[in-house]
Amino acid sequence: MTPTCPGPVWPCAMTGAVAFLSGLKGLAIVIHGSSGCFYYPASLVGGDLHGTLLLSEEVVFGGTDRLCEVVAPLSATHRAVAVVQTCAPAVSGEDPAMLQGDDIIIIDSPGFTGGFDAGFRKAQETLRPLFDRVCPGVTIDGLNPADPFYRGNFLEARRILESADIPFCSAISSGRFEASMPAGEWSVTVNPDLVSGIGQPCGSFLGFPAIRETMRILCEHYSPADPAPILDEVETATGRIAAACDKYLRRYDPPVAAVFGTAGYAAFTSTMLSTFLDADIAFIGLREDPVSPFPGHARTLTDLEEISHVLGETSPDLVLGSSYERAAAPGSAFVGLTFPQRGRVMIGSRALAGTEGALRFMDEVLNACMDRCRKNTGFP
Repeated sequence: MTPTCPGPVWPCAMTGAVAFLSGLKGLAIVIHGSSGCFYYPASLVGGDLHGTLLLSEEVVFGGTDRLCEVVAPLSATHRAVAVVQTCAPAVSGEDPAMLQGDDIIIIDSPGFTGGFDAGFRKAQETLRPLFDRVCPGVTIDGLNPADPFYRGNFLEARRILESADIPFCSAISSGRFEASMPAGEWSVTVNPDLVSGIGQPCGSFLGFPAIRETMRILCEHYSPADPAPILDEVETATGRIAAACDKYLRRYDPPVAAVFGTAGYAAFTSTMLSTFLDADIAFIGLREDPVSPFPGHARTLTDLEEISHVLGETSPDLVLGSSYERAAAPGSAFVGLTFPQRGRVMIGSRALAGTEGALRFMDEVLNACMDRCRKNTGFP
């Protein structure tokens, strides 16, 4: 089971809730807690975030006056205000529901209730009734604003739909906040770990087999759709990756890899590495317990000391993960897979889903591995 107090490399439920909400423009988000509870998610996701920044005496004697003081002006300038409860006011028994107004949304997701995914799902469930306006087209689901592939995954998923003449309806969590928000009758996801349950699921765009099957299902519902351009793309991308990996393997040995991330991303990337690069997947560390059985050997691991120990034992040539794993294995080739990605400039939109996401991922893997081999051997 997921521990109630996640390890230091994975954020708590409060941060997960804030991340989901931050994708909705026009929604003010108030983090009701201390400055520490505010600044971590603010550094991770940005967005229209505000904090009550409770002082020690307010934690002891109650911070409802401070909460009302912060919420009042925001209600006048925003479509709605979402108040996210943190540990201190939750433990002291404060009830944000005392705030009056139809434009106030309460997300009771203090950190001790679980990990990031638990808070993300709590915000999904709280806002699900608002997605009551059915529109023609498909909803792109599983978008996580804290994810380094957030914007890229959205753009790639929308491109795939448009290339197949399938109408796009909305994206979760991305877009304008409204009292009644549109949702397609059908949905596709870019991250199987964060499916909202809004719309009938048609599959995932994460990985070539998933893309093929999802296009088949979508075309059953949209008869004018034409999957041929995307299926051709998949075949072309598969050939390009295979050729590039064969060229690498004629010169270098297959890498020993360690993968750290959420279940969906870890399954996709480890399969790509073993299929195309004949990589030995020495270890898979999951950020949270998977929602369904994980294919292959893996265990949930969020403690930095344990992660460092595993990396020291396996001595991988290639590490996929966050800046924590990058710092713990400085001699390994590194490819960013999950947040946080500190100390790296990431301005552009990077996808992991779709054909372009798979191509970009293998680009980074091959370049990182070649750079390491050249550095170790001294040969160009």
